[in-house]
Amino acid sequence: MAHPYRDVVIAGVHNTEQARQLEGHDSESITFEAALGALADAGVQPSDVDAVIGAQAQELVLGLRLGPCTRLPWQLGIPIVLEAADLVASGRADVVLIAAGGASMYTDRSSTAPWTRPANEFVVGYGLFTAAEFALMARRHMIMHGTTPQQMATVAATIRNNGHVNPDAVYHGRGPFTPEDILASRMVAEPFHLLDCAMTSEGGCAIVLATADRAADFNSALVWILGGASDSYGPAYQIAPAWDLVGRSDVPAGYVGRTAARHAFTAAGLRPDDVDVAELYDPFSFEIIRQLEAFGFCADGEGGPFVEDGNIAPGGRIPVTTDGGTMSYSHAGINAQQLQRVIRGVEQLRGTCATNQVENASVALCSNGGSGALFTDVLLLGTERP
Repeated sequence: MAHPYRDVVIAGVHNTEQARQLEGHDSESITFEAALGALADAGVQPSDVDAVIGAQAQELVLGLRLGPCTRLPWQLGIPIVLEAADLVASGRADVVLIAAGGASMYTDRSSTAPWTRPANEFVVGYGLFTAAEFALMARRHMIMHGTTPQQMATVAATIRNNGHVNPDAVYHGRGPFTPEDILASRMVAEPFHLLDCAMTSEGGCAIVLATADRAADFNSALVWILGGASDSYGPAYQIAPAWDLVGRSDVPAGYVGRTAARHAFTAAGLRPDDVDVAELYDPFSFEIIRQLEAFGFCADGEGGPFVEDGNIAPGGRIPVTTDGGTMSYSHAGINAQQLQRVIRGVEQLRGTCATNQVENASVALCSNGGSGALFTDVLLLGTERP
């Protein structure tokens, strides 16, 4: 049976400037800039687009005069990349534009992420902010497997150093960091120190998907979607996450994403050992350890020693979050930060990364979400047609 995405390619990607605050921009204007950048990267005109996905989809349709046009005003990274791929694979669209951005979002309570501000009953009323939710999952893993703050600090130092050398990162030049530097930063939610946590920033990004036939005339290197899926155990940022929560399978919420990864690998006909680079979502340092176990890069309980042995560093067995991620590259809005994991995966496979390029990378795994948020999305990309 033919692969469902055999005729679907990622043909264009673009990140705008990323900064703690972008002067002169709001979320709509930075999204437009990102969209035009991705179209230029693919070598297509706005008039070629027949579907748009993102929070500003309707504004893009009007502003770029794309109508009549399919528009899906959705968010959440990898799921909308897969939805775009479905639009193309089913013949409902030939060229799909995904665009996202966040700016002028942190003018009030600048250290508080916007998506944690609504008065959810168990968030505001009982102090269950995002870091505390992810910390609950980390603490459970520490109790079960002996995972240490030093191992988490190794993750944070690795990712922050990736951003330190990346000239496009918001925190470019802030390092280098050692695990001891991470542990010396102030405590936020035990076991997380400040430098174990993502930052806040602003920026935009966009991705263009197209049919393989149409993209043959484009001017960009093409990347193929090999597989992808999503897992959820409940609403994010509303209830206290519990590692041992189970639903209809024996996979606990602590390993949310495991089933999605299995689906993705099965669709691709690949195994974790086939992955050259993992652009993992990094809201907190422990989340990398958890994902490495959930996705099968190491056994349950072995994620801490795995990272301590240098496996996720540049040149290691599976380099992780090579642009600096949300800890150092950018943490721009709800959607952009997640799409940026996909964009970095595309850049790795194109061989166009300015820093931390993995030599001869042919398969990239990208992820979104996490156990504290009770959802995880997985995407496999490759240089070869599935």
